[in-house]
Amino acid sequence: MIIQPKIRGFICTTAHPTGCAANVAEQIAYVKRQAKITGPKRVLVIGASTGYGLASRIVSAFGAGAATIGVFFERSAADKRTATAGWYNSAAFETKAHAEGLYAKSINGDAFSDAIKQETIDLIRRDWGGGVDLVIYSLASPKRQDPDTGIVYSSCLKPIGQVYRNKTIDIMTGEVSEVSLTPATDDEIAQTVAVMGGADWARWMSQLHQAGVLARGVKTVAYTYIGPELTFPLYHKGTIGRAKADLEAHAIKIHQQLANDLQGEALISVNKALVTQASAAIPVVPLYISILYKLMKQQGLHEGCIEQIERLFSERLYLPEGQKPARDVAGRIRIDDWEMREDLQQAVSECWAQVNSDTSLTLTDVLGYRAEFQRLFGFGCDGVDYDKDVSADVDIPSIDK
Repeated sequence: MIIQPKIRGFICTTAHPTGCAANVAEQIAYVKRQAKITGPKRVLVIGASTGYGLASRIVSAFGAGAATIGVFFERSAADKRTATAGWYNSAAFETKAHAEGLYAKSINGDAFSDAIKQETIDLIRRDWGGGVDLVIYSLASPKRQDPDTGIVYSSCLKPIGQVYRNKTIDIMTGEVSEVSLTPATDDEIAQTVAVMGGADWARWMSQLHQAGVLARGVKTVAYTYIGPELTFPLYHKGTIGRAKADLEAHAIKIHQQLANDLQGEALISVNKALVTQASAAIPVVPLYISILYKLMKQQGLHEGCIEQIERLFSERLYLPEGQKPARDVAGRIRIDDWEMREDLQQAVSECWAQVNSDTSLTLTDVLGYRAEFQRLFGFGCDGVDYDKDVSADVDIPSIDK
């Protein structure tokens, strides 16, 4: 079939297998050009198929030579429907890893469920015998079913306490308009925390620990975002921010357990704002990212997921013996440091005050944002013939469909 992008709002309902494979190959090539990382050898990535999770798996495998297990919830192709981008990404990753003699297996299913946790533990025991030395937690989902109660919680993107009004942009047209968001109810806040907070991360680490499959000195890292004051009312101080505060609170508890029992540690990494399927859904944020991209590219500071995670591993997580990684006052790793430079944020604020529909093409990198968004689904990649007939049915080597 000939596959073209079908975009509805912030969702693309198609994905291109060759384009996704090209995207993965490009990220792998970047990592292989960097210095070898002396780090983890057995890595579990929870949420491994797109964005920061996929980049973490690529850096682990091709930067550190690690064996990896990836957990995700993706859909294979069926009838005239393509697979999801995450399915194609994972297929391409495994194929590349196996070609270089690297262990790579994947588990497809609801990572919030105890059944998938047990399946993962069984695989670790069978193939590795234990000894996971890095666990990356990078899940992004709008819903979560509590494995104890069966209750399904839904997250929302809302401010807390008062109506929030600000600019936003239609990425496909460049039109700038005002968005008005009503404050979340107490129930919406609680449900968002239940989905996006730290409860599931803690459950994963507890079950892995109890099963005896964590190595001494194990590290676990969860990703978060803080951002500038410009987006605080919606993000850092909104429902998402409340969930991220819960994530950090759980990090302290996980860290205490790992430190006491295994001399391990639990870390929070604050990452840069990037075009991801999750960030595209947040009002205001695409406009901020479009301005940020333009300024960071002008200053030679721009990074994508793969550059961010390679820097996280090589400059923060796995340093030469005797060197201590830089942390902020809350103990978090900050690889959003370039984004949050005072001079850069001042320039963002100045552009924000001036941007409108007439100036969006000159003051923002909306075209770059749009291109990055389409690349998430395998479109617009160099060297790919999108007029060519391709098979949408692609296998992930380690998964039986």
